Amino acid sequence: LCAALDIDRLDLECEYNNVEHRTDLNGIDRLIVRRGQQFSIRLYLRSGSYQPGVSALDCVAETGPQPSEQYGTKAAFGLTADVNTSCWSAAITSPPGDTLALSICSAPDAPIGRYSLSLGQSARIEFILLFNPWCPGDAVYMDNERSLEEYVLSQDGIIFRGTYKYPIPLPWNFGQFESGILDICLRTLDMNPKYLRNPGKDCSGRRNPIYVTRVLSAMINCNDDKGVLLGKWTDGYEGGISPMFWRGSVEILRNWDTQACQPVRYGQCWVFAAVACTVSRALGIPCRVITNFASAHDTNNNLVIERYINENGDLVQSREMIWNYHCWVESWMTRPDLKSGFNGWQASDPTPQEKSDGVYCCGPVPVKAIKEGELLLKYDAPFVFAEVNADVNTVMQKKDGSTSRVNTTTFVGQKISTKSVGSDVREDITNLYKYPEGSDEEREVFEKANHRNKLLQQQQNQGLHITIKVGTDARKGCDFDVFAVVTNNTHSEKKCRLVFGSCAVSYSGYVGGNCGFKDLLNVELAPGGERKVPLRLNYSKYGGQLTDDSLIRLAALLFDYSTREPVLAVRNIVLTDPEIKVRVCTKAKRQQTSLKRLHERFLKDVIFACLPHRLDSCVAPGEDAKVKIYFTPTHSGMRKLVVDFDSNKLCHIKGFRNVIIGK
Repeated sequence: LCAALDIDRLDLECEYNNVEHRTDLNGIDRLIVRRGQQFSIRLYLRSGSYQPGVSALDCVAETGPQPSEQYGTKAAFGLTADVNTSCWSAAITSPPGDTLALSICSAPDAPIGRYSLSLGQSARIEFILLFNPWCPGDAVYMDNERSLEEYVLSQDGIIFRGTYKYPIPLPWNFGQFESGILDICLRTLDMNPKYLRNPGKDCSGRRNPIYVTRVLSAMINCNDDKGVLLGKWTDGYEGGISPMFWRGSVEILRNWDTQACQPVRYGQCWVFAAVACTVSRALGIPCRVITNFASAHDTNNNLVIERYINENGDLVQSREMIWNYHCWVESWMTRPDLKSGFNGWQASDPTPQEKSDGVYCCGPVPVKAIKEGELLLKYDAPFVFAEVNADVNTVMQKKDGSTSRVNTTTFVGQKISTKSVGSDVREDITNLYKYPEGSDEEREVFEKANHRNKLLQQQQNQGLHITIKVGTDARKGCDFDVFAVVTNNTHSEKKCRLVFGSCAVSYSGYVGGNCGFKDLLNVELAPGGERKVPLRLNYSKYGGQLTDDSLIRLAALLFDYSTREPVLAVRNIVLTDPEIKVRVCTKAKRQQTSLKRLHERFLKDVIFACLPHRLDSCVAPGEDAKVKIYFTPTHSGMRKLVVDFDSNKLCHIKGFRNVIIGK
């Protein structure tokens, strides 16, 4: 007969276990462990002592409001000679006596979440179980320690914005280990509609990172649930905060939690992606933010963006657009639900663009499936494929109601980027999503994806060629020139009309006011000749038109009088902000920041937001703005000190410096 152990009290040894499970950054006041890995607790017996083969301890682990062995949310197990890391198990690892070391291991495919574990009739503990990318039996296993440091443990990162010709690094505090964030991340799972309809089945699904990632893709936006963020791309940000304001995910998640799960106003693609990355890392899924420059938004799954312009080259607004850039996330996991060869990075997109299975979510879809044109693989492969591969047809709508095709060269899916492992350098991962333009492999992929438009697209007009060049001084607050360069590649003289215009534009393609315009009715070009036509952009005109994205769309439309064919060149430029330099005064243990002179107008209402600090005076043209800030860091290790500069004319300018903080 077996005698049940009579437990008087126990010690969860939270500090030791959390350090071993790499969860100590969440704190050491409670037990947070990863699945498929042993953890130890110390038992103090009230009476008797442990006798191998005689003593017994019945253990029951449960998660969710309806624990069930059928759903895998309840596991009953007893003592064995050794811990078995492939299933729920327990073993005494200390000599016989009245004080025992009990080792427990969860199954590597157990559902994540909050658990209670009963130890016989006399003891019960609670703990949080997370995915374990260090465990070979876990579906999120990643066999690279440097990558794990970056994609799971790093709380700071870089997100790339701007244009593909000028990517701009934006520092971001993911903050997945900040106080209370893990609990909020678990709450996002508990607020999802699938949980509210059937909590037992939903908690069972949490064993699967594919399921969890798809739920997060829906829950980071609030379009059809009590999600975290409300998106807004036009008409100002009344009733909320500009997406440019956010410097990290922590404040967003805390606001959502304290406001009874009401959506935080407002987010745009990089904010949605960054918050999804925070939640994924907090739960133990390796995750990174991706930026796709010149990203297509295809609404009808035909892999073609139909773009319309008027006779001045102005863009006619439509639902199908080419975003200056678009951000999503990649999460690392196996895909046992698909045929072999599609494990690894999976793309998912929490920005609400199109519905999938009736819900605003997207993915996860294997990145390799996009590269290979496997559009039938789950989830949402055609939409993501179009984002990086869609063809662009440009049509001119004339005043008389007729239309004509416009010769133009527009490539989507440029400089697909993410932060490098262990550094702030941009890593170009375009090769993970697509084969080189024009290669045999690309042609094979388009055949497989039935992308006939791309295969049959007409060659660019070889007669007249037009490009747009930008001077070196395109700084916000300054006047500068842009140039339309027209080349005649024919053997005959050409007479043309050139319409060269500019307008403010948002990163998602919404067109704003005019920033400068020129219409030349008689441009003559000798055979083989070239002409460079300048357009002056004055701050007095463009300054009031700019959106927070600081983007100007340049369009040069050339009409050949002899052939009546229009040729279009389009380029978006991002105006550079002044540089913020952050100096660390190590001797005095303080931080000093300055804004270098780049603006030619007076600045008022100047605020440095590292810790909010207002300058008492205006900043005159040519002056530097400097401020010293004293504070005490609360975390050790390598962190990013982020400074946000705001004023009446220059807004949301961010600078940062990597700082090593000692313990």
